[in-house]
Amino acid sequence: MLHAKTFATSRIGMPIVAGTLAIVAGLILSLALPGYYVFLGTSAIVAAISLLGLGVVTGSAGMIALCQLSFAVIGAWVVSGLNFIKAPGDGVLWIVVGGLAAGVVGILVGLPALRLRGVNLAVVTLGFAAAMHLTLTKFQFPGSTTNVRVLKPELFSTDRSFFFLAVLFLVACGIVVYALQHSRVGSGWRSVAFSERGTASAGGSVRTTKLTAFAVSAALAGVSGGLVTLQVGIASPSTFAPLQSLALYVLAIVAGSYLIEMAVFGGILWVLIPELLKKFGVPQDWGFVVFGLLGIQALTTNSNLGQDLRNLWAKRVQKRTGTLAHGSLAHALGHPSAAIAPDASTGAPLLEVSNLSVSFGQVKALTDVSFTVAENSIMGLIGPNGAGKSTMIDALTGFLPQHTGTVTLAGESVTGQTPVRIARLGIRRTFQQDRVPPSLTIEAYVRFVARRSVSLAEIEQTLAFFGCPPARTHLRQVDVGTRRLVEVAAQIVAKPRILLLDEPAAGLSHDEHLAFAQRLLQVPARFGMSILLIEHDLDLVRTVCSTMTVLNFGEVLASGDQNDVLADPAVLKAYMGETEMI
Repeated sequence: MLHAKTFATSRIGMPIVAGTLAIVAGLILSLALPGYYVFLGTSAIVAAISLLGLGVVTGSAGMIALCQLSFAVIGAWVVSGLNFIKAPGDGVLWIVVGGLAAGVVGILVGLPALRLRGVNLAVVTLGFAAAMHLTLTKFQFPGSTTNVRVLKPELFSTDRSFFFLAVLFLVACGIVVYALQHSRVGSGWRSVAFSERGTASAGGSVRTTKLTAFAVSAALAGVSGGLVTLQVGIASPSTFAPLQSLALYVLAIVAGSYLIEMAVFGGILWVLIPELLKKFGVPQDWGFVVFGLLGIQALTTNSNLGQDLRNLWAKRVQKRTGTLAHGSLAHALGHPSAAIAPDASTGAPLLEVSNLSVSFGQVKALTDVSFTVAENSIMGLIGPNGAGKSTMIDALTGFLPQHTGTVTLAGESVTGQTPVRIARLGIRRTFQQDRVPPSLTIEAYVRFVARRSVSLAEIEQTLAFFGCPPARTHLRQVDVGTRRLVEVAAQIVAKPRILLLDEPAAGLSHDEHLAFAQRLLQVPARFGMSILLIEHDLDLVRTVCSTMTVLNFGEVLASGDQNDVLADPAVLKAYMGETEMI
C-alpha cells in the first residue's frame, strides 16, 4: 500500500509527466511533419479539445448534449470580435477569454438539465444548436462580411508554430480535466450520472454538479472554437453546423472521450476518416455515415473503445499478477459469536420525530408516527413489507417534503429542508438499491461522501473495520454486498450526527450479517454517532438495537425497549405472524 503522501504525489505527477512528453512530441512533430499534415494535426487537436469537453458532460456526468460546436461558436465569435475591434492582447489571450465566455453560456444552457434528462435534454440542446446556426447564417461572424482575417499570435504566426500552440492548449486542457476528474467535483459528476438521489443524500448539490459539468464542457468547446478561427483566419458557420455537433457527440460515445487519451484518439479519427474517404474517392460527407454506424454499435453494446481497452489491459495485469485477495467481514473478525443484546440507551434525545404523516393522494403511507433516537445509540425501525419504513427514511432525509409533523435534530428543526441541507446538518442515509457509482475507486467515493478533508490512513482504517477492499480498488470490481459495506463505511467517515441504514446487510451471508452486527455495535462509541436501522434480519436487529419502533400499515404498533417490543403480542402477530416468541 502506498503511503498517502506518496500516492498523492504520484497522482499529481502523472499528468505533469504525460503533459511534458506530449509537449516534447508536439515540438518534434511540428518540425518533422509535412505542411499539409501539420494542418491536419492542428485540426485533430482542436477536435480533441472539443471531445474532452463532451467527455465531461456526457461520459462523466451522464447527460446528453448535442450542441458542443454551438459553444465553440462563442469562442470563435469572441476571437473574431476582439480581432475586429483590435482589442489589446493577442490570439492566445483571446482564446482564453472566448473559453470563459463559452463557459458562462454553458451554464445558461445547462439550466434545463436541472429538470430534464435523456431524450428531453437531447432535444433541448439540439434545438439550441439549430437556433445558434440559424442566427449565425443571418448575422455572420464579426469581420467575415468585410473579409477581415483573424491574425495568429506573433510568436505562433506560422502553421508549424501554431500547431505547437495547439498542443500547449491541449496539454493545459487535459491537465485541468484530469485534476477535476480526480477531485470532489469529478466524483460528483460520476455520482450524479449514476444516482441523483445518492448524490443529494451525501450532501452534494445536484444543481451545482450538473452546471459545473456544462460550464467546463462549454469552456473547452470555446477554446477549440477560438483555435479553429485562428487556424483558418475567418470563421464560417458551416464549421459549426448542428450535424457536426451530432457527429462529434457520436464520436465521443464511441471513443469514450471522458478518458483523456481517448479524446486525443477521437480527434485523430475526426480527421483521419474523412481523409481516408477522400483518398478512395468517396465523398467526405459519408464520414457522418461511418460515425453513425460506429455510434449504433457503441450504444447497442453499451460500451466504448477506451473502456474496452482498459478492461482488456486490467485483465492482462490481473492474469499476470493475480488478484489481490481481501477477506470478507466474517473472515476478518473470525467466526462470529452468538448475538448479545446491547446496553439500553441512556443518552439525551438526538433525533425526535413528532406526529409525522405522509399521504399519496387518498392513500396514507404514514399516520402520526412519533419516536426518539438517543445520542450514541442504535434504534431499530422494523415492520412487515409495506409498513412504511422506507417512506419514513425518505421523509426524514428530505425526499418527501410534503409530509406533516415535525423532525428535529439536537433540538433544531429540519422539517422542510432539502436533502442536501439535511445531509449537511448531520443526517445521512444509505439506500436499499445500489447507489454507489461503479466508475469510481473506493477512495474517490469515500472522499466524495465524506465532504471533508480526510487522510488516506483514516479511510483505510474505516474500510478495514468493515472488512472492505483496499481504498484504491475500483468499485466495478466488487460485488453488491461489498458495495453496501463500502457505502456504510463512507457515510461513517462523513461523521454525521445520525446515520439511517436501510437494510445495509442485504447481499451478505448469515455469518457476515452477524459479523456486521458486531461492527455496528461499536459504531456509536467508536465514531460518536447514532444509528437508525431498518432491517428484516431479526438476528441482526436483536444484536445491535437497544430500542425499537415497529410500524404496521404506516402506524406505530409499539416503541420502546427491545425486550418489551419483541414481547408485545401485537408485534408478534403483525411482524412475524406468531402469537409467541420463538
